[in-house]
Amino acid sequence: MTAPLSGGCQCGSVRFRAERLGRGSICHCRMCQKQFGSFYGPFVSAYGVAWTRGEPKRFRSSNKASRGFCSNCGTPLTYEEDGSGIVELAMGAFDDPTLAAPVMQVNPNDKLPFVDGLPGLRTRAPGDEPQRDAFLASVVSYQHPDHDTDNWVVREAG
Repeated sequence: MTAPLSGGCQCGSVRFRAERLGRGSICHCRMCQKQFGSFYGPFVSAYGVAWTRGEPKRFRSSNKASRGFCSNCGTPLTYEEDGSGIVELAMGAFDDPTLAAPVMQVNPNDKLPFVDGLPGLRTRAPGDEPQRDAFLASVVSYQHPDHDTDNWVVREAG
């Protein structure tokens, strides 16, 4: 891979770089659902992970693993199983999430019953709701850009 395997949290307090990636998966376990506040947790195994700005705070989610997140903005960042030496990084935290596509689903016993139907949901197309389009056009993002920066002023939570 020639693209940099870098990423970080939404506010820019925590940044990482990985030397190489392994298998990407979508985990349906209840702990991943809670960590992401979503229907599943998308992770990719990463090797040679270095924290290039800050470091995640960790929550001990079980007797076997910890989960890392940004203590300022709350972005989920890692799943770290005790003794494995492998850091699972959140796919959406990469500057280019397309580098970390999932290849399998794990822990299907907790899979929410409607997940398989998500691709069939209607999509709101531009022009369907002009007021919503105008709102979206007025949004100014304060999140960290999808690339490394030498300097970045972190907006504190509040």
